[in-house]
Amino acid sequence: MDPTQAPTEVAHDFSFLGLFLQADPIVKGVMILLVIASIACWTVVFEKIIRLSAARRQAKAFETLVRSGGSLDGQHKGLTGHVVKAAIDAWRDQDPTETRAERRERIERAMRGALGLEVKRLRTGLSLLATSGSTAPFVGLFGTVWGIMNSFSSIARSQDTSLAVVAPGIAEALFATAIGLVVAIPAVMAYNKLAGDIGGIQSSFTSYISLLGDRLARERTGAGQHRAAAE
Repeated sequence: MDPTQAPTEVAHDFSFLGLFLQADPIVKGVMILLVIASIACWTVVFEKIIRLSAARRQAKAFETLVRSGGSLDGQHKGLTGHVVKAAIDAWRDQDPTETRAERRERIERAMRGALGLEVKRLRTGLSLLATSGSTAPFVGLFGTVWGIMNSFSSIARSQDTSLAVVAPGIAEALFATAIGLVVAIPAVMAYNKLAGDIGGIQSSFTSYISLLGDRLARERTGAGQHRAAAE
């Protein structure tokens, strides 16, 4: 090997930016795809943190409303507003032939339906976290395999197995796997945490939906008894 060429072969930028800029176009594309996925995942995470914070306050407000026996005619917002509106609409839907148990079940079913729609909206975006968490390592691994193949091609062309020939391609390849893990690990952790939080909020509403349904069924029964006595 010509000694004058050695410095140019060894001079390789191993910084993150250097590894990206000097990577094979396919590996570079994999890196860009993973970075975009990471940005999308973090966008979902921050958006869910804000929305779940508001949903927790709504769950607390709904609990306070049910426990205190407060008026349902107030201006309730968010999750509480949708659930209360469904309850009032079902309560006003009079059916003199139904029993108290049937009335309670109908009111609770209306509230659970409204809650289910809101929970579905809260879950929007979690599928992106789940998909990124499960696929990002394999996408990064694809970049790694491609980069190592290029390294072997460089060895074959140069007939030289020194680190100056092998190391750059392998470093670029492993960097793709590293990015895949950086995307996947936070995505999986965030998915588990957010899914658990949404489940907790749903359970909180569900427990007090039963209490509110029983209260409204009693009120309807009491109203019917008063009308019968007046007649």
